[in-house]
Amino acid sequence: MTIAAMVILGFIVVFVMTLLVKGIRIVPEQSVMMIERLGRYHKTLEPGLNIIIPVVDQPRQIPWRRTEKEAGQKFFVVTTITNMDLREQVYDFPSQSVITRDNVGIQVDAVVYFQITMARDAVYEIENLPIALETLTQTTLRNVIGEMDLDDTLTSREKINASLVETIGAAAQSWGIKVNRVEVQDIIPPADVLSAMEQQMKAERERRARVTEAEGFKRAEVLRAEGERDARIATAEGEQRAYVLEAEGEAAAIERLAQAEQRKLQLVKEVMQEDFADYLVGIRYMETLDQMAKNENVVWMPHSATDLASFIGGYRHLLESNKATPAVEGVRE
Repeated sequence: MTIAAMVILGFIVVFVMTLLVKGIRIVPEQSVMMIERLGRYHKTLEPGLNIIIPVVDQPRQIPWRRTEKEAGQKFFVVTTITNMDLREQVYDFPSQSVITRDNVGIQVDAVVYFQITMARDAVYEIENLPIALETLTQTTLRNVIGEMDLDDTLTSREKINASLVETIGAAAQSWGIKVNRVEVQDIIPPADVLSAMEQQMKAERERRARVTEAEGFKRAEVLRAEGERDARIATAEGEQRAYVLEAEGEAAAIERLAQAEQRKLQLVKEVMQEDFADYLVGIRYMETLDQMAKNENVVWMPHSATDLASFIGGYRHLLESNKATPAVEGVRE
């Protein structure tokens, strides 16, 4: 074999190997590849090893734009891909200026979570899917927030997200994608509005602090008044109880003294019998004389000396009779 034949054979081998290499396509998991035959869509390659006809079959070159962050700034990177990712993807586009219903310009930063469900439609029904999705999201965001006031915008993110998902999802179905979520990351009002909001929040916090302080003071006064009332009630109840017990004690003592006096008189009556009335009169008379003798400002004279002598004689007779009776003596002691 001549050298020329060997060179030609070598070129043929290299050409065949090149064709074989170009005819083998390995598609990663959760990805697909669009194959065009002579410029027309031919088939979709599934994950794994696939064989195509070199030169005749070519993978579709898909323009794709993604957002990257560096030093806190977002910027776009435009590339060309052949494998279309079927997993859920996140598209975070830069913030945009939106005007609310009360004519306040704010900066809104949103992110879209979507997933490709029909790869062929995502490639052939729209020229550039990321750009189209970004434009649709921005337009929908302006429409939704444009119908809301600034206060509603700051407090109704869930409502905004739901409206965005519903509107964008319905429009993006024809592109072969499913919009899972749209999240508003940040809403930035102008500087003067932020300053006014901070002053308002400060005034509101001060008002709440004063209200809380007043309520605490009121509660403390109420508790103090209730405590004083309960203390006075307890003191009054204690004094009342003490008076009741003292009165009951005195009543019991008087009752026992009366019972003892009654018993004594009964015994005296049993002993003295007919002379019992004279005995009682004499006792009362002697007690009266004793009280009058204690009063220095009173001068008294007996009504009749004879009556007094006879009374004293009778009273002495009673006393002697009492001494002669042991039962009565015991009572008097």
